[in-house]
Amino acid sequence: MMSAEQNELITQIGPGTAAGAVHRHYWQPVALAEELEGKRPLRAVRLLGEDLVVFRGEDGSYGLLGRHCCHRGADLSFGRLEDGGLRCAFHGWLFDAAGKCLEQPAELEGSTLHDRIQHKSYPCVEKSGVLFAYMGSGDPPPFPGLDCFSAPEAYTFAFKGYVECNWLQLLEVGIDPAHASFLHRFEEDEAAEEGYGQQFGDDVVDSGLAMTRVMRQAFRPEIRVDETDYGLRLVTLRDLDNQGMHVRVTNLLFPNAIAIPMSNEMIITQWHVPVDDTRSYWYAIFTSFGDPVDKQFMRQQRLELYDLPDYRPRVNKSNNYGYDPEEQATRTFTGMGDDINVHDQWAVESMGAIQDRTQENLATTDVAIAAYRRMLREAAASMQNGSPVLPMTESVTELSAVNPVTIDAIAPRDDWEGSWESRDRARRAQSAWARDPVG
Repeated sequence: MMSAEQNELITQIGPGTAAGAVHRHYWQPVALAEELEGKRPLRAVRLLGEDLVVFRGEDGSYGLLGRHCCHRGADLSFGRLEDGGLRCAFHGWLFDAAGKCLEQPAELEGSTLHDRIQHKSYPCVEKSGVLFAYMGSGDPPPFPGLDCFSAPEAYTFAFKGYVECNWLQLLEVGIDPAHASFLHRFEEDEAAEEGYGQQFGDDVVDSGLAMTRVMRQAFRPEIRVDETDYGLRLVTLRDLDNQGMHVRVTNLLFPNAIAIPMSNEMIITQWHVPVDDTRSYWYAIFTSFGDPVDKQFMRQQRLELYDLPDYRPRVNKSNNYGYDPEEQATRTFTGMGDDINVHDQWAVESMGAIQDRTQENLATTDVAIAAYRRMLREAAASMQNGSPVLPMTESVTELSAVNPVTIDAIAPRDDWEGSWESRDRARRAQSAWARDPVG
């Protein structure tokens, strides 16, 4: 249980807030690259409580500008993409991707006023199908050496989804290993290829165990949390008696991303991005260590569940998340279908727009959540004191070494500790592109 002041400190992310300042010192997803395809590559976006417009210039580079023109405040999302930048439709002021005013056509000929105008702008680059922006002060940090950034384009796929709640409760689901045995419980096991959204593959390491069964039967995991240079490593152990030890290694990448296994060959790196204090998006990059991904199939699969252009889930609070009491009594723990994203969405949105943590009581399985909140409070306090000490804001050389292992494995009960690292080495040795992990 925490105080209202502590809860506000770690949940409020608008300009001038401490947690907002922490987020602004990291690259944050702002849009999918696919959102800027088509004849007019421009979108209005809201990120960290700021209204912005993101666009692709004629040369293929990306720009992220304040949405309201610094002349008279008109909406630049209705501007004209031309002459190397974005031109305001009100008086024709032209801005490049860096916010420099290139032209003020209504001013006197020879006027140099435009040279003294700097519109709000933030650096914006594309990585693995996601546009990332840096909204902090000073030079942006380099990107860490994560697999999702190192893999060739053919081996990654990116998507996102809208969630109506504060970013923090969305993130905390990802560092709560115990909930999978309940929230995502299925009373029947399906083959992996038939069970999209069931979170766990049918065969982790040729054990013949369906992971839906593992989660259902081994519902009291041991959770070990280690603080690292990049955030937290979570090792979750489920004792399967004579069938071995299920070892699941996941990671929190400070401040708001997680890395989790999806299958033997695929991992997910997912950011939980504040739109403002009460709305969020998750952005996921799926990275394959095996075959190139079928992007068209993966996208179509998800478009059956999400509506464009805002990537809102079709099953949501307006239709009670598809809740069926008969299903809940016989087939799933929630009665909300097979898609675990729906389960998670219900859990985090049901807490309210901003969870009131003064009313909660953390338990032993919340060890990672407690550790992360301490890290976030310390980071926010360092921002307030003017001497930020933040994970993953080091040099190019140091960040290139950040690449934590993310994997599922079933190992001998008496010799499990090195199993996940050896399993990862074997996976990488068979991969067409992967390098050895160094973080």
